[in-house]
Amino acid sequence: MPDPVTNRAGRRPVTSRSEVEHAAFELFARQGFEHTTVDDIAQAAGIGRRTFFRYFPSKNDVAWGDFESQLALMRARLAEAPADKPLLQVISDALVDFNRVDPAEAPWHRRRMELILTIPALQAHSTLRYAEWREVLAEFVATRLGSTPDSLAPQAIAYATLGVALSAYEQWLRSQDAELGDLMRAAVHELGAALGTA
Repeated sequence: MPDPVTNRAGRRPVTSRSEVEHAAFELFARQGFEHTTVDDIAQAAGIGRRTFFRYFPSKNDVAWGDFESQLALMRARLAEAPADKPLLQVISDALVDFNRVDPAEAPWHRRRMELILTIPALQAHSTLRYAEWREVLAEFVATRLGSTPDSLAPQAIAYATLGVALSAYEQWLRSQDAELGDLMRAAVHELGAALGTA
């Protein structure tokens, strides 16, 4: 259940994390990411500054949404994958599942990814998020291969999969008609074909 928000006279208080994100994305589009403050976002969302920080640790985290929860779901779903399912297929399914977007949220998700992939401050912040994501995948791959997460194969596969995801996102942002899940699957297939495993 979302945290309670502070009501401000003349404004309908937001009721979810996504509404705070939407208010922030509108401001980022109008006045730029660097020129938008936490106070600006809180005011636009009709909440208090302290309430903003209940949703997000920092302005940089707004673009990442509820990343921690999605990462936990990815870890759980990887753990549930049948042991006899080919590794590349498990990775492909996990990639599509992790990046699945409700059609109603797709325009907002495009804004999110444009920010993450183009704003220098967010690109630096992304390094931390990408490391967390790769760690989850490397742990799973290591379990499958009987090795440790920091050994070469799990790390190489995790890095390669992240690259596949980013390339699919770049294609998606260039084409309004593209379906993100299809691009993710196709990108994993291309990687497998290049490696001779598809």
